[in-house]
Amino acid sequence: MTTLTDPGEATVTGRRMRFAHGTGFWVIAAAFLITMAFSTVPTPLYALYQRRDGFPTFLITVIFAAYAVGVMASLYLAGHVSDWLGRRRVALLAVLAEVLAAVIFLLWSAVPGLLLARFICGVGVGVLTATATAHLSELRQIARPEEDGSRSALISSMVNLGGLAFGPLIGGLLAEYGTRPLERPYEVFLVLLLLSAVGIALVPETVERWETRPAYRPQRVALPADAKPLFFASAIGAFAAFAIFGLFTSLAPTFLAGVLHHSSRLLAGVVTFAVFVAGALSQAVFVRLTRRHQLRIGLAAMSLGLAGIAVGGLIPSLPLFVAGGVVAGAGVGLVFRAAVATAAQLADPGSRGEVLAALFLIAYAGLVIPVLLIGLGIALLPAEVALLIFSALILVLVNVAGVRMVRANTAG
Repeated sequence: MTTLTDPGEATVTGRRMRFAHGTGFWVIAAAFLITMAFSTVPTPLYALYQRRDGFPTFLITVIFAAYAVGVMASLYLAGHVSDWLGRRRVALLAVLAEVLAAVIFLLWSAVPGLLLARFICGVGVGVLTATATAHLSELRQIARPEEDGSRSALISSMVNLGGLAFGPLIGGLLAEYGTRPLERPYEVFLVLLLLSAVGIALVPETVERWETRPAYRPQRVALPADAKPLFFASAIGAFAAFAIFGLFTSLAPTFLAGVLHHSSRLLAGVVTFAVFVAGALSQAVFVRLTRRHQLRIGLAAMSLGLAGIAVGGLIPSLPLFVAGGVVAGAGVGLVFRAAVATAAQLADPGSRGEVLAALFLIAYAGLVIPVLLIGLGIALLPAEVALLIFSALILVLVNVAGVRMVRANTAG
């Protein structure tokens, strides 16, 4: 670890000004939140792109999948490199990748440009997700060594989900009431991302850069053999949870407009916002419960919510569809937090970034595979039937994974 100073004061290293570790914690949290919000800001805009260019609904899932593939590629290839290159440097590069994505959104809004921008956005998010989660944990440990480490995991998870929530809301508001709806959201976030980059450059480092770097290798799960069953049980649950989020960040606006006959861009943003906010708030509401009890509540909420989503699409009923999404989102928040906390607990400090990257790699696969399948299903079947099949499959996966997770956390 780096040489520590009084966490209540800013420090000067050489000629460079650095924030205190406590301040740095909130700077990284803010940058993490802004980046995650930027990753979902296009959600209510997809219908506008589709109307402008006339492409089929399945192409929306392909554009969304480009983002998720970027996340997975970066998690596999680079999500762990902050363990030896340093948290601050890697976080800064990740945010600068988001800046590049914002510029592409503004200058090249045709479908190929959207695909490229979403892929680069995913690359930056994949790198930052594991890096920021580990950085936040270490900054908090230095700033408040007496505090329970689970609090940092809670804040990190809430920032992650909170950012994902605010992106569609901001995008929907700017698209509904602002001018130039396909440009203004990216202009706003370009400024925020540049400010985030400046802030990250002033945050303290928490790992020593290796004098002799290890030979590069792609991602792996660096855990003892006896810890891997618990890790993979948590990762499967995260996969199922992210499949629900994938639905609401890619196709929910299409269902609202086509199946439920509500085409408001603001409504599309508000619905996705509500789902992610439920995920963030549920973690705070149930924080005092044991991990085992949180998992039970989370899995029950996900199951009930999936049923509401499916029935709401079949009837069709906007209130039931939205209520199902909110309940499912609350469950996702609890399951996701338990998965992150478990993975962080299993890892030693030298491999924490790598283990978290592996967890997020599997979780983000839940964004790609189910969403592509439901997009293909919409091309072949009525949207209501495709939604029902999706809900049924994720419901089964949630409960199969849930049994393993609850059993694995018997001591939680």
